[in-house]
Amino acid sequence: MVAMKKVYIKTFGCQMNENDSEKVLLLLSGEYEPVDRAEEADLILINTCSVREKPEHKLYSEIGRFRDIKEKRPDLLVGVMGCVAQQEGEALIRRFPFIDLVLGTQGFYNIREALKRVKLEGKPVVLTELREDFTIPLVLSKGSPQKRVKAFVTIMQGCDNFCTYCVVPYVRGREISRPAEEILTEIETLVKEEGVREVILLGQNVNSYGQKERGYPDFAELLELISQIEGLLRIRFTTSHPKDLSAKLIRVIAENPKVCKHIHLPLQAGSNRILQRMNRKYTKEEYLDKVTKLREQCPEIGITSDIIVGFPGEREEDFKETLEMLEKVRFQEIFSFKYSDRPFAAATKFKDKIPEEEKERRLKKVHEVQRRITEEVYGSYVGKEVEVLVEGVSEKDKTKLTGRTTTNLIVNFTAPRLDLMGALVKVLIEEPGKHSLKGRYVETLVS
Repeated sequence: MVAMKKVYIKTFGCQMNENDSEKVLLLLSGEYEPVDRAEEADLILINTCSVREKPEHKLYSEIGRFRDIKEKRPDLLVGVMGCVAQQEGEALIRRFPFIDLVLGTQGFYNIREALKRVKLEGKPVVLTELREDFTIPLVLSKGSPQKRVKAFVTIMQGCDNFCTYCVVPYVRGREISRPAEEILTEIETLVKEEGVREVILLGQNVNSYGQKERGYPDFAELLELISQIEGLLRIRFTTSHPKDLSAKLIRVIAENPKVCKHIHLPLQAGSNRILQRMNRKYTKEEYLDKVTKLREQCPEIGITSDIIVGFPGEREEDFKETLEMLEKVRFQEIFSFKYSDRPFAAATKFKDKIPEEEKERRLKKVHEVQRRITEEVYGSYVGKEVEVLVEGVSEKDKTKLTGRTTTNLIVNFTAPRLDLMGALVKVLIEEPGKHSLKGRYVETLVS
């Protein structure tokens, strides 16, 4: 019996990157098994993110660490995949000559063929072509002795919006939606083979799912189809573009019991002038109107968002409008960032850049305002009973269980037993934390 080779994957960036890494492990299964230490691997893969500067810089320092391992073991193969691979292509080989594979956001699906080519040709292989006729392959779970409660499922890839700060359309390509039948097959397999009870549907803009493809359901209809899968308890999704949030989708979120009462709806800025410069295709008034409709139909909904501070040309009055929007919307939580130039993005050429120290001041102010709002939101749960899907034992306290509410808040709670992974339980919230809620088990709703 031939011994299995070992693969180590380091993943940077978004949930779609995490899902892509899972797909690579499935594509390599039968020949490679995953390991937790790069030093043990026959193949090291770095799955990269270029949406912001920070993860890209982290990547380059990480590559240097792997160079040291390869110098000791020349037979080791090292590959870079994902958005930076797509963005840089052969330039990565010139900068790091020890790299054997550069696999872009479509190219990684051909990893087996690429590995064969490296061995046959004895030189690096670069696969970074973005094809408009590309179809996202169906990569099915083969089952796992390690059951899991939730799983990511990519329903579409790419983006057609071309926000002026964003590199995604250039590294992920144009929008491509997967056939609904394939999505349903993948989820049914995850539920049946791995015991998955919650799926997180992924796409750069899930709200525009199926709009370009003839005969496809729209996103609201897709949610309804997925909700009919037996054994599946919850459906989440990310990310939603505000301009494509339809009345039909709002209704499904509010009315379908399996669709989680949470939406990540990136605002980015509170000033119409800056939103226009960003090419976001909505005004703050339109954004507020959609938030109002969401809360009218689904009062318990948790809304999270992204905020960029220091976009080129952002004046103090523009920034104050962003702070005002934080107060008006009262997001459950936000992800906030300082603007940074990204390759290919139009805003890179904008001349009126904001000084770094000013961006830092604005980011701190955003954090200060949102921290107070988040504390108030978390505090409002005290004394309430909530439904929690149990994900397992808490990492920080092995005597407690952890899971999430339908509004996507983490709950750590005491329970009479710890073997409730995958169960839907009722929990009484007793105390808010900085990033989670604390409570105690009340009863099991679905075992």
